[in-house]
Amino acid sequence: MMLQREDGHSLAYEHVEGAGPGIVFLSGFNSNMQGDKAMALDTWCRGSGRQYTRFDYFGHGASSGCFEEGTIGRWIDDAIAVLDRVTEGPQLLVGSSMGGWIMLHVALARPEQVRALVGIATATDFTEAMRNGVLSPEQMLQLELSDSCLIDNCYDDGEPYHISRELLEEGRRHCLLQGENIPIDKPVRLLHGQCDADVPWENSLTLAEKLVSTDVEIQLVKNGDHRLSRPADLERLTRTLAVLLADAL
Repeated sequence: MMLQREDGHSLAYEHVEGAGPGIVFLSGFNSNMQGDKAMALDTWCRGSGRQYTRFDYFGHGASSGCFEEGTIGRWIDDAIAVLDRVTEGPQLLVGSSMGGWIMLHVALARPEQVRALVGIATATDFTEAMRNGVLSPEQMLQLELSDSCLIDNCYDDGEPYHISRELLEEGRRHCLLQGENIPIDKPVRLLHGQCDADVPWENSLTLAEKLVSTDVEIQLVKNGDHRLSRPADLERLTRTLAVLLADAL
């Protein structure tokens, strides 16, 4: 299914009707709604009769647009559009990596529609991390000279990612961790692998401190990687969701 945006672009999505609160999955940077976690949740929600929505951001997966032209703000707007125009009733947001950062902005923009949040290796403010050490001096120079640079694709045999200077500059306007607090007063669960080579697990500790909610729990997986997509990881995720949903009813 496709959701038409005002600028002529379209977002690919899949929506399963069912009981509420529903679940919305927000994928990571250059990922899509066909990933292991998105599909595992699809199966779990269908099996339990739960409403479920997954989608692709602008420039991702089956959605229209060029990935290199995407920004954090654009992808936040995409997620809000899906929440407003596709889902029904209160929702529990599940954000993976960059999707965890976007999830926080959706909760801030639509507090009345969001019941709880689950972050998986939440990459809050990851564009700032790119500026401050992730990108090499050579890559930063390439950004200055050509407005883009390449970074390795560590997860498959695909082409390297193109990172635009606009992505980093626009991302700075959506950073959350530099403020005194993050005014989200919802149940939040943060899952993070301690062998995550992309987003340090300590970032989840920082996020938990910044959230004003007192109902925040962190689950650290000692041998877990960034993706947390092994069978045991997926079982942990659905178990976490089941408890949150039971509390929400």
